[in-house]
Amino acid sequence: MDALPHRAPTSAGTLAGSPLIEARDLSLQVRAQAGEINILRGVDLAVGVGEAVGIVGPSGSGKTSLLMLLAGLDRPTGGTLSVAGHDLMRMNEDALAVFRRDHVGIVFQSFHLVPTMTAIENVAVPLEFAGRADAFDRAEATLRSVGLGHRLTHYPGQLSGGEQQRVALARAFVAQPRLLLADEPTGNLDRGTGGQVMDLLFGLREQFGTTLLLITHDPLLAERCERQVRIEDGRIVSDGAR
Repeated sequence: MDALPHRAPTSAGTLAGSPLIEARDLSLQVRAQAGEINILRGVDLAVGVGEAVGIVGPSGSGKTSLLMLLAGLDRPTGGTLSVAGHDLMRMNEDALAVFRRDHVGIVFQSFHLVPTMTAIENVAVPLEFAGRADAFDRAEATLRSVGLGHRLTHYPGQLSGGEQQRVALARAFVAQPRLLLADEPTGNLDRGTGGQVMDLLFGLREQFGTTLLLITHDPLLAERCERQVRIEDGRIVSDGAR
């Protein structure tokens, strides 16, 4: 990978007593025609600075819902939630948008690129929102770091699935977030391409000391994390280092 501006890595022990993520008795309910559905039921989770945590469990167990809460894209219905020193329960939508811009990168199974924007424009977007004058210079450097220096002006429709996910990775890392949330990032890729993308993800995470929460059904990917958390029926049923 080409060199990027380096942020000194931090470890889980750097902020002793102050996890990057701290959730206590977190719950999420939604209303349906059949009544109230409990998606998350009293989740307690602490994640230290720089940790890589694999979130595993069956489909429908609440994994993605948990990531949506951590990103401030959905609101808990009970409990407490602090991320990067911010009490997400007390923040309005504008404050949550700034929180995501400044602290969180997200990579989805579906790449969620803007089809009418080139690769470099897609990656520059979060920096432009932050008012960064060097948005395109940093976007180019980050795309080169994931091997896409020759695809800067290509549109998503002109890129392979693996290339699109590399663009999504570059966009997630371009602002050097403290927290990266990845939801089945290789789900739409073949194993070989998915392996290359994950090598890039873990390499960038190591370079910047980024805290990582990775949802995956692939046990080999989960094993690359320092710790695995298993969720079933909206509850954490196991939590420990591999």
